[in-house]
Amino acid sequence: MHPDFTGKRVTVVGMARSGIAAARVLHALGARVTITDKKPLDQLVQQVAALGTGDIVIEAGGHPDRIFIETDLIVLSPGVPKIPQVLTAHRHGVRVISELELGWFLSDAPFVGITGTNGKSTVTTLVGLMLQKAGRKTLVAGNIGNALTETPELLHGQDWVVVELSSFQLEDIDTFRPRVATILNITQDHLDRYTDMTEYGEAKARVFENQHKDDVLVLNFDDPLVRAMARSASSRIVPFSRSEKHESGAYVENDNLVVRNEIICPVDEILIKGVHNLENAMAAAAVALAAGADRASVAAVLREFPGLEHRLEFVAEKDGVTYINDSKGTNVGAVLKSVEGFTRPVVLIAGGLDKGSDFSPLVDLFRRKVKLLVLIGKAADKMAKAVGTATETVFAKTLQDAVQLAAKRAASGDVVLLSPACASFDMFKDFEDRGRQFKEAVRAL
Repeated sequence: MHPDFTGKRVTVVGMARSGIAAARVLHALGARVTITDKKPLDQLVQQVAALGTGDIVIEAGGHPDRIFIETDLIVLSPGVPKIPQVLTAHRHGVRVISELELGWFLSDAPFVGITGTNGKSTVTTLVGLMLQKAGRKTLVAGNIGNALTETPELLHGQDWVVVELSSFQLEDIDTFRPRVATILNITQDHLDRYTDMTEYGEAKARVFENQHKDDVLVLNFDDPLVRAMARSASSRIVPFSRSEKHESGAYVENDNLVVRNEIICPVDEILIKGVHNLENAMAAAAVALAAGADRASVAAVLREFPGLEHRLEFVAEKDGVTYINDSKGTNVGAVLKSVEGFTRPVVLIAGGLDKGSDFSPLVDLFRRKVKLLVLIGKAADKMAKAVGTATETVFAKTLQDAVQLAAKRAASGDVVLLSPACASFDMFKDFEDRGRQFKEAVRAL
């Protein structure tokens, strides 16, 4: 039974994409909606237009206390940190949920929930394609593409809703229960929001807290933090591992990708390359098979899927040097996996806005694989202090300068890789903008 929102007072916090989507759908369901954002009204012109109705009350330029207490429900956008008003509302007994929980309420389909630090978008896309190829009506949403409540009519009549989930989205779930869930990995990220790795891991682990024993949880058994979660889950565990054989899960044997002792396809036929993409392929295959896809559909997608933009994306080869755009490598774990996958010398462009990361785990790998490190952005000095002794390190003012410098220093057979280990917001609109500017700079060489 879906809750009845008619006449209910609802406060939506945050006027980004998912907040706008939640406000619109709640208004359509008869709720009395107030939406609030810390930005002043003159910076929210597009967002106000996107609301599409004058009946939604807008509180801009801050979050007045009363709209958090004089309300029946608060819906939080994923990017909103734990503001004091929300904690006060909790104490007053006001129910606080995420936009994800709202989408879950409104849907009549079973969910696949995909989380982890790295690889979420790739695995979510793969699982969606595998289920669609297997003839299942599938909506792909969440942290990828559309916000879950952006097109509420699509939440009905699906065989599966496949959602990419950030830790932020999982913080404020209540009854959300994916029938199939996966945690791909947990490496340090967003430590500007969480006090430590334990708290960050706990947010990710909420993906399975409401699962039943007949639900499925696909876990990366090569990641000690993720593997340990198997002990606290009540659902059926399906492991995946590059290094061990688990007959109940996904593994590699004789250069084949195998799930539950059945060969899916040879590893070298998987179109997306790199060790992290082998892990992504294993996870996606295990998830899709658990959701009822057939082996042929799973294998066909692995052979055809070219990868997502800004994730180890081939840009060009010039004078024997290969240029790779990994702008989505916004944390240390992503860069470890990216650089590890190259057998040729790497000229690495890194830096940006630090997310409270410890860069020291990169030292050994950089010593072995990176012939030149070109640093940009606000975190350049911090990164240089942490890893600058591992290899020759230079600084560039702009990304365009960094590309020109890298091109000058790279020899035929080298790889010039943008994999920043940082957020993009100090110099760019987002990681996509950074990736596009990198590609333009490469093409302009």
